[in-house]
Amino acid sequence: MTTKSTRLILAGATSLMALTSAGAAHAQAFYLQEQSVRGQGRAFSGEAADTGIDSIWWNPASIAEIQGGEASVHASAVLPRGKVVDNGTVVVRPGTTGEAVGGNPVAKNPINNGVLPSGAIAWGTGKLAFGVSVTSPYSFTTDYASDSWSRYSADKTKLRTIDIQPTVAFAPTPGLRIGVGLNVEHVDATLSNYLPNLSSALPDGHQSLEGKGWDVGWSAGVQYQTGPLQIGLAYKSSIEHTLKGSVTIDGLLGPLAAQNGTINAKAKFSTPWQAVGSIRYRATEALTLNAQVVRYGWSKFDTIDLGAPLNTSIPEDYRNSWSYAGGIDYRVNPKWTLRAGVQYASTPTRNTERDARVPDSDRWNFSAGTSYQMSKSIAIDAAASYIAFKDAPINRTTAAYAGTVVQTPILVDGELQDASAWVLSLGARVAF
Repeated sequence: MTTKSTRLILAGATSLMALTSAGAAHAQAFYLQEQSVRGQGRAFSGEAADTGIDSIWWNPASIAEIQGGEASVHASAVLPRGKVVDNGTVVVRPGTTGEAVGGNPVAKNPINNGVLPSGAIAWGTGKLAFGVSVTSPYSFTTDYASDSWSRYSADKTKLRTIDIQPTVAFAPTPGLRIGVGLNVEHVDATLSNYLPNLSSALPDGHQSLEGKGWDVGWSAGVQYQTGPLQIGLAYKSSIEHTLKGSVTIDGLLGPLAAQNGTINAKAKFSTPWQAVGSIRYRATEALTLNAQVVRYGWSKFDTIDLGAPLNTSIPEDYRNSWSYAGGIDYRVNPKWTLRAGVQYASTPTRNTERDARVPDSDRWNFSAGTSYQMSKSIAIDAAASYIAFKDAPINRTTAAYAGTVVQTPILVDGELQDASAWVLSLGARVAF
């Protein structure tokens, strides 16, 4: 393959690789928070301050006073709905002033339904505990039709992460708990989009990326309990990911036909850090009040850095954001507990930088749940959430073959409309 051909393949791959960690989810941008059914029932309003195995993702200190063993397993069915609508997207091919992108102007329900599993296990002496959680904090699948107006920005996307968090925690004095953990995270991504040929009379070309890699971050937290009040503070670090894989381009015609082929590729990006503050207050023997604030360090996802031979960076320009949640636990009797909560989360995407692969926006999360203690050692949890997303513009300009003489800008003008999601979850906790 010639140097010119390689340069054009890499240029075509640039816009694709820039989407490596993108996706729509249910906490913020491409982060999934459904790692505890108990927590979901109160809209994740008390997790950093609560104790036991189900809070280990938010605060590793939560397991410090475990005596014996605890384990939990969860599964969440995520059912998103919504429309991604074209309001006048234009393709500017070389030598033209631009023309309508064409294709189906409405993409309905482009984010696939899915099932999100998670679980954890821990063992402790009452003052010292060891545990491990397995979660999938960044996972999604989107599927736009081949004739969608968004096809040059997004076609099919599949992102899967596995986060393994080994944890140690201890309680130096009664009521004080401290914990730390490593976050060993694997990413596996398959992403694709269509490419405009130089004439609108020709069918589209296509490009796809496959990549994967392992990287490491850390978590730390502290909890303090005095009387009916529990306070928790925790921090989860950003993780810099490196994906190694390949980019394949096919279907280009005419002067672009020589650019079809496969080339090795590597991209680096960072997930956000999280700083969590949580309070739980036992107002009565039956009623516990919860509140939680999370600051997300999405500004870490500011660029996608591409390695040799391209050696360039693509701006993402995410901003730090917040979520706020309040909720209750109400113990009906020693075996049965009810929960409810509300959460508001702001999007880290900007109104001038949002694309169809990340149709994210501010959202409200309304949740309810319950737990039933079936025996001394087994509890069953259930929860349901309805998430309402604000309508938002999709208008991030991209370009096929960026940086070459055939650069083809895509002037995106669309909107996310009527978006919502149901999340239905079941889980079990076991003491041993």
